[in-house]
Amino acid sequence: MNTRPQQPIRVPREVLEGIEAVRESGRTNMLDRMAVQYIANELEYFATVIWLEDHRDDYARGLFHGFEPVGGEPGAPGEAR
Repeated sequence: MNTRPQQPIRVPREVLEGIEAVRESGRTNMLDRMAVQYIANELEYFATVIWLEDHRDDYARGLFHGFEPVGGEPGAPGEAR
């Protein structure tokens, strides 16, 4: 039995910004990963769309244990949405 507390899932800052933008839009239940991808695409958070497709399990765990941004500062020059 794993008794360690679960750690937040580390994601690139630009990916987390996309996840947060979708959440703040209130347009879907965040458990609906495909809808989250669709909305992220509409909002032009393309790195988020790709990350969600490639990290399905990490996304699910992050919903319950949190996400931790890695790399770059928010809104840093040269950071793509």
